[in-house]
Amino acid sequence: MKCAVFLDRDGTIIEDKDHSSDPDHVVLFPGAAEAMKGLQDAGFKLFIVSNQSGVGRGYFTLADVEHVNQRLVELLAREGVRFEKIYVAPEAPEQPGRGRKPSPQFLFDARDEFGIDLAQSYMVGDKTSDLECGWNAGVRKSILVRTGYGAQIELNSIDQLTRTVMVSDLAAVTEWILQNNNT
Repeated sequence: MKCAVFLDRDGTIIEDKDHSSDPDHVVLFPGAAEAMKGLQDAGFKLFIVSNQSGVGRGYFTLADVEHVNQRLVELLAREGVRFEKIYVAPEAPEQPGRGRKPSPQFLFDARDEFGIDLAQSYMVGDKTSDLECGWNAGVRKSILVRTGYGAQIELNSIDQLTRTVMVSDLAAVTEWILQNNNT
């Protein structure tokens, strides 16, 4: 069985531009590429799991989301980072959907398609729904980054985060995972 790190996209890997659908507006957080490369080099498979409610709300199309994802993949490929798959939930929050976080469905899909051991894997994001997705899937640990909405979530929901590791950014995620993975 393989281990994975499941990552939210907006606010975790790239700056959250409030429903941005323009690939030219993709801005990686400092150190994000190096951090993911470090995880990949340590043997982790990388996946993106992203809610894109702007599609369901009519702000942009699924094709726009794909263009942003393609740009992200291009930028990270320059640093040797590769994603096994990018999972996107295009539904608005009030619309039913099988993969919209906090649903663990996309993590279960990755488990089944790629042979991922969820109990030895991690979920990383900047929102409570990201953390809940990981908890619902039975990952080893859900990790909150303080980028994006993470710092605000930490301040407003500290009592809900007792099972969560809270770190500054993806570089700190990588450092924490590599230090704690064998314990």
